[in-house]
Amino acid sequence: MLPVAIVGGGPTGLALALHLRQAGIDCEVIDARPAGAARNDRRVIALSHGSRQILERIDAWRGIASTPIDAIHISQQGSFGRTLLRAQESGVPTLGHVVEAGLLGMALTQAATTAGIPIRHEARVTHVSTGDDHAMLRCATLRGSEEIRARLVAWAEGAIDGEVGIVRREYDQQAIVATVQVRESDRGVAYERFTASGPVALLPLGSRYALVWTTPANETDSLLQLDDDNFLARLDGVFSGRFAFTAVSERTAFPLGLRYRHTPVSKRGVWLGNAAQTLHPVAGQGFNLALRDVSQLARLLRGHSVDCGDDALLARHAAARRLDRQGAVGFTDGLIRLFGMQGGVARRARGAGLLTLDLLPAVRGFIAQRMIFGTRSW
Repeated sequence: MLPVAIVGGGPTGLALALHLRQAGIDCEVIDARPAGAARNDRRVIALSHGSRQILERIDAWRGIASTPIDAIHISQQGSFGRTLLRAQESGVPTLGHVVEAGLLGMALTQAATTAGIPIRHEARVTHVSTGDDHAMLRCATLRGSEEIRARLVAWAEGAIDGEVGIVRREYDQQAIVATVQVRESDRGVAYERFTASGPVALLPLGSRYALVWTTPANETDSLLQLDDDNFLARLDGVFSGRFAFTAVSERTAFPLGLRYRHTPVSKRGVWLGNAAQTLHPVAGQGFNLALRDVSQLARLLRGHSVDCGDDALLARHAAARRLDRQGAVGFTDGLIRLFGMQGGVARRARGAGLLTLDLLPAVRGFIAQRMIFGTRSW
């Protein structure tokens, strides 16, 4: 019987597989996508320095083209006050790295192939049942219906949708993503600009910036339909002329909301990454939290490989992850609520807060550490 079946061959599932292989625990990855699909992921991910350390430990960092983030400039449109989080204040060489999700997926796939981890492509789970000592997965594959028995099923793909007992919050926002060119870039500096409509992030990506522009849902289509010059003119207004934008790539958008499982475990099952919690992209916490989920589970299973799906073991994992998960949810959701408050008093109070934060390096360092390492920073 297989110790662990991992449903999902994206970065989260492959990172878990590599952790388990290092721990000497057999696993198999079940991926609904065809082989090579990872390279088609056009998203951009901001990896914290802590996440880089996790990827280095599973030998998946080498060869990934990345751009370091040395500082994060945080400001508010139409108001005074700004702050700058710096790597040197946090005692780390960089706050993080920006990578293309497709390149990260390919690197993890190559590392899994090198490690001899079996990946079952174009296999979709159609049914799952659990017994006292195992779970049974029925999969639709190119060869027909197949069954897999495992002690533990790790669900590492897909966002939470249509399930009961889930915390849900709709932000009525969408995120427009693209890359933009500028005449001169501030090397190593990421920008988070809060506006009345939501945060706008520029992440350094080589000589370009990756753009994540949060917009009200009813305004997204009109922005997407603008020609490049008018789109860049609108973006230029958001940043008050700070950048000389010269080009923009193809733009896409996706809806934003909060989905959160109170507990990420069930009988013979564990949920990881977006399958456990789907967050707003502000502050770039989602995949970094997923890697901490994976790392904690692998550490726990290392000494309990006889039955990876034991109820008491999974309860320990849920307890170990509770504070970090709640902290990330509260942090991202709180930022959206705080900067979403309208009115001059609220805007001036936020500006004063950013100005005060800029005068308190110890507090800035704490916030940066929290973003980099999660609750490990505490």
